[in-house]
Amino acid sequence: MNENIQDLTQQQQPVDYKIILFKFYRFWYFFAITIFIALIVAFIFNKYTKEVFEVTTTVLVKDKSENKINPQDLLGMGLFNNMQNLQNEIGILSSYTLTYRTVTKIGFEVSYFTEEHFVTKELYLDSPFKVILDTSVPQPVNMFFKIRLLSKEKFKLESNDESIKFFNFSTRKMVEDRKENVVVDQTYSFGQDIQSGHFKFKVVLNEKFDPQVDLNRSFSFIFKNYDALVTEFKTFNIEPINKEASIVEIKLKGGNVDKLVEFLNNLTKEYLAKGLEKKNIVASRTIAFIDNELRGITDSLNASEKALMLFRTNKEIMNLNDEAKQVFEKMMQLQDEKAILLVKSKYLQNMKEYIEKNQKFDELIVPASMGIENTVLNDLTMQLTNLYMKRTETSQYSKSKNPSLMAIDLQIATTKNALYENVKSAINSNDIALKEVNNRVAVINSRISNLPETQRVLFGIERKFKLTDAIYTYLLQKRSEAQISQAANLSDNEVVDEASAIGLKPVFPKKTLNYVIALILGILIPIIYIFGRDYFNDKVMEREDVEKLTKLPIVGHIIHSDKPSTVVVLDSPKSSIAESFRSVRTNINYLLQGKEKQTVLITADMVSAGKTYISINLALIFAMYGKKTLLMGFDLRKPKIFEDFGLTNKEGISSYIIGKSKLEDIVQFSGIDNLDIIMSGPVPPNPAELIASLKCSEMFDRLKEIYDYIIIDTPPVGLVTDAFLLMKYADANLFLVRQGYTHKKIFGSIIHDMAQRNISNLAILINDVKLNRSSYGYGYGYGYGYGYGYGYGSGYGYGYGYGYYSDDKEASNKSKTFLQRVFGKS
Repeated sequence: MNENIQDLTQQQQPVDYKIILFKFYRFWYFFAITIFIALIVAFIFNKYTKEVFEVTTTVLVKDKSENKINPQDLLGMGLFNNMQNLQNEIGILSSYTLTYRTVTKIGFEVSYFTEEHFVTKELYLDSPFKVILDTSVPQPVNMFFKIRLLSKEKFKLESNDESIKFFNFSTRKMVEDRKENVVVDQTYSFGQDIQSGHFKFKVVLNEKFDPQVDLNRSFSFIFKNYDALVTEFKTFNIEPINKEASIVEIKLKGGNVDKLVEFLNNLTKEYLAKGLEKKNIVASRTIAFIDNELRGITDSLNASEKALMLFRTNKEIMNLNDEAKQVFEKMMQLQDEKAILLVKSKYLQNMKEYIEKNQKFDELIVPASMGIENTVLNDLTMQLTNLYMKRTETSQYSKSKNPSLMAIDLQIATTKNALYENVKSAINSNDIALKEVNNRVAVINSRISNLPETQRVLFGIERKFKLTDAIYTYLLQKRSEAQISQAANLSDNEVVDEASAIGLKPVFPKKTLNYVIALILGILIPIIYIFGRDYFNDKVMEREDVEKLTKLPIVGHIIHSDKPSTVVVLDSPKSSIAESFRSVRTNINYLLQGKEKQTVLITADMVSAGKTYISINLALIFAMYGKKTLLMGFDLRKPKIFEDFGLTNKEGISSYIIGKSKLEDIVQFSGIDNLDIIMSGPVPPNPAELIASLKCSEMFDRLKEIYDYIIIDTPPVGLVTDAFLLMKYADANLFLVRQGYTHKKIFGSIIHDMAQRNISNLAILINDVKLNRSSYGYGYGYGYGYGYGYGYGSGYGYGYGYGYYSDDKEASNKSKTFLQRVFGKS
């Protein structure tokens, strides 16, 4: 018999390709809408997101020893040294010191902004005005001034910030213990000094000013101290272009291309200048030392020359005689040697005192620049100078107890001691040479004593003049050599490609990629939503969900009701909901093969499936059929029916079974023709035992004789056994499944157990079916009878039956949001 009714219900819902086409249409509609929305989001994101550009420059880092033969190269250490040198240069390029040096020379103290399409844009070179700072006055930093250009002569300046810090651009220091509130709201003239106790500057128009574009347009500007600028720009990335190359690429990202280009080009410029300064430091110190010595020698030379000319004039003698000339020439040769030795002696004494006073060793002058050919002394001097410069760079980012710094200090101390000992040795050697020259001079002096007095005096004056002149000439020669060396120096490194804005495109947002991502998401989201919803959903949503879990017949579907009334069949007898109950009534007759008197039991797996609601309205639909109908509230544990009808629950099934009430006393008239109700009665302590009693069986025998239809409302079978005990009295046992509420696993487990019990005429009734685009499995109102086919029947929608039921117009007028239409939610 179950097979017959299942065949019957299947015949009532033949395959309708129009429904399949509609489902296909709904999928592609959802598909197109999500793609459209995703592309709109991508468009808005691309349009209103601040653009970020990436500017690059490349620098060739040369090996400092590439022109020298390094013994380490023969031992395989050359590559390591080259890589170490490359990493050192990268460290210098990325150092705080170099960035600070760059921003102090580049003129980024004032930044200009405007707002376009809700995005703040930095103008830099495109600003129609310029702010000229008075560097002698501390200025408020990190505070925005808002400016509106009123005319070619006037502008309005506004600002209102609290606890503003001040920075002195001349001393490059923050003004300590000064935080003030700055309030500005006034109209000024271009070129007028804007000053108060807080700041002083003026605003002037430049050639970028366009009255048609810039007037009444809002701008802003801000003063930034050098530390803030370093923080802003020290975000660049440096790395070799490949593992084998010594060319490094510097990348910097930001919003203003021209400003990025300007910074990177100045950064590499200062990097090369710093390297060249390091190479020129020896020549510069040599020139400074010689210039200092020349100032004293020049005075002595002028005095000697005047004394010589005065003597010759007074004595009327111009030259020495032949004998004196021979002696003088020999003396001049010795004087030249003595002059060089005296210069060297003075240099070495200065160097000795310099080391003893423990001054900055990066200011030492290399002995070779003064003509001292002492390889060890020269090497030690250069080594000490380099070590001290290395210490200076390391100390900028290391603490005093850093192991690397301590190792450098140890090397400095060792080298300093070795240099000091070599300087003393060089002084001793120079003193010996000077003593030898003086002895030879003494021999010549003995010959001079035999000359006439006038000749001797002239000889002495000329000897002093020639000695001073020789020292002066020697110093000039060394000064010239140092200048030539300085002029010939070139930087060890070079810029391969300067930063440029030509052909530069933003790296963010990547507009094409965003559109591609939007398109992919527009494709994936519907697929993920549709398949993911089914995969993760553990509730019964469609007819197919039930059919996959059981072969039991489905006697019908009850439409979702938005009405507040429980007796919806009575209140709206012409509604589509009432018709769904009539359809169930008809299918029950098919199930029971037209049996005259019928007992129908309603149960479910869990509470809130709608058992009482279905029982009440099913009883009403049978009563409206003109048959004598009884509604029995057999949920002895949680009685509820009496509330819906406004009746009393003082007497009922429980009181009858225990013998406290008579059958005619517990039957209550519902107030509706052909419908009586028996309440559950007071809650007993042993409901199952009462149901299993003979008294309960006798009650059913008597009631079946009186009534044509009996509807039994029972507790859920998933919680208690009461419904199982009552099923033997029922002709049809309807298991209620609520759409979107009944759990698939729980339903499958219980219905499988019930099917194995061989319960007669067990069938499924689906409740709370929402008639929207997502309820494909239950029909959209495109069915014959209710829920089948396309056309006559439900009237919900626009089939042949539209307008047939009283709630069609209400349903058609119900407004839905865009998302409800897309996702199919009511």
